[in-house]
Amino acid sequence: MFETHYGLTGRPFQLTPDPRFYFESATHRKAMSYLGYGLAQGEGFIIITGEIGAGKSTLVAHLMQTVDKARLTAAQIVTTQLKGDDLLHMVASSFGIATAGLDKTGTLGAIEQFLHGEARAGRRCLLVVDESQNLPFAALEELRMLSNFQLGSHPLLQIFLLGQPEFRATVHGAPGLEQLRQRIIATHHLGAMEQHEVQPYVEHRMTLVGWHGHPAFADDVWPRMFAETGGIPRKVNMLINRVLLMAAVDNRDSIDAALIDAVLADLSVDSMSDEDWQNEAMLASAARHAEHASNAAPAPAPVAEVATPVAAAIPEVSRTDFNHFVREVRAFAGEQQEARTLLVQELQTALDRIQTLEARPADTTDLQPLLNRIDALEQLQAEQQKALHRVLALLVGWVEDDSAGMWPQGRAA
Repeated sequence: MFETHYGLTGRPFQLTPDPRFYFESATHRKAMSYLGYGLAQGEGFIIITGEIGAGKSTLVAHLMQTVDKARLTAAQIVTTQLKGDDLLHMVASSFGIATAGLDKTGTLGAIEQFLHGEARAGRRCLLVVDESQNLPFAALEELRMLSNFQLGSHPLLQIFLLGQPEFRATVHGAPGLEQLRQRIIATHHLGAMEQHEVQPYVEHRMTLVGWHGHPAFADDVWPRMFAETGGIPRKVNMLINRVLLMAAVDNRDSIDAALIDAVLADLSVDSMSDEDWQNEAMLASAARHAEHASNAAPAPAPVAEVATPVAAAIPEVSRTDFNHFVREVRAFAGEQQEARTLLVQELQTALDRIQTLEARPADTTDLQPLLNRIDALEQLQAEQQKALHRVLALLVGWVEDDSAGMWPQGRAA
């Protein structure tokens, strides 16, 4: 909604990773150097870890845009809890390899044959595994075995592993992963941005969607924002989204630290819980997985019955009772938080189930209903977003009317 108010052409701080908004902070520049070095080596494992929301997926998406696709065949998978055999089927599926009816030996053979074919055609193969901290040892061992495939002395597959900080500790500390450790050629932990990088980060993303200084940002915004987010990109995105939303509602031309404090106080999120950030990460993971799965799976059939659209439940509120409207908005916001929690839980359940079924491509009977359900959940989320935008658009319009002298003095929430 604030995008329209400020004349922006898109959403600068969306949840899902978008390589178009890649910002090269010092830690991202260093990570890109490691990834570039790894690609030049053409073998082994590269491990990139980072906190939730540090920008690992955006980093790799940006890297994929810089490579020559005629010389590199890349595939990406997003994991939850996968057994070794399931992982092999998922790897095959990500490269477009048919494994219907094949056992583990047949699946390995099909993958090796594909890798040989790509090598003979002059193309290298890269596998990117996201959310690697969820992989059990057996699955990591299967990845190590895949890295053994060679054509003469030429390795056929290189693997990038992306994960949260605990994954780095797992890899370096587990006695059973010694052989995998010997194949790691570079590692990097993607840290947070420095305080002086928050301002150029925000302005970079705003500029990409047509920002020309409206609204303006006061100098005290950046240290306050850094103190609240720690320089984690996704936390910055979430906070600045809410700040811009309140600025639009208040019809403000500038943003300062006091507005940030007002947003935090209004939302009662002076310090978001670990569960909140985990939920945000889960939604981002689900969105990335859905994007990859949609390329291989048929389009889901229309869902005949979805939950009642949220927008339909919003009452029409008279302009003469603004206080009542504000109470309705607050109640609606609370309902949206509860709905979001339920949506996160159901998305996780569906995601776990669909990844298990994808590992058995011959069995499509149970896959389609889950795809339909995910489509229904996405429709419901879109309805929630439209409803919230509708409410806030009304608020903005009324506040603008107020500034033009159309409302009586003394109105208060």
